[in-house]
Amino acid sequence: MTITIRPIQTGDKPRWTPLWRDYLAFYETTLPDTIYNTTFSRLCSSDYPDQNGFLALSDGNPVGLVHYIYHPHNWRIEKVCYLQDLFAAPEARGMGVGRKLIEAVYAQADRDGCPSVYWLTQEFNAQARQLYDRIGTLTPFIKYSR
Repeated sequence: MTITIRPIQTGDKPRWTPLWRDYLAFYETTLPDTIYNTTFSRLCSSDYPDQNGFLALSDGNPVGLVHYIYHPHNWRIEKVCYLQDLFAAPEARGMGVGRKLIEAVYAQADRDGCPSVYWLTQEFNAQARQLYDRIGTLTPFIKYSR
């Protein structure tokens, strides 16, 4: 399987939506269509330059996605990069899709002068954590939300 990575484009919505729905379903989450529409529009709009995404393609068919967001950080002058969503279709897992998508974000962050990329995952996401443990550094931070 040859995997290519490219930025999400305006015409990708019909192919992007099922991947993002499957990603959210993995985390037992559903969102209203207005969120899908708004998120996709922002990923493709120059009005939102800090909100971006890539698709992974195999023979022209989408098999994965990643969304990443640049934002200011109080401990740095430069923005940092939050890799918010990462998903490989079940049939493409173990083929390097996740690694290639993360590496594409790293490379873009480097080109954009962004010195740090970070992400979160659920503790139970053992398969993804095997990859993350090889390419990232596990931090001692615990997330709280309200």
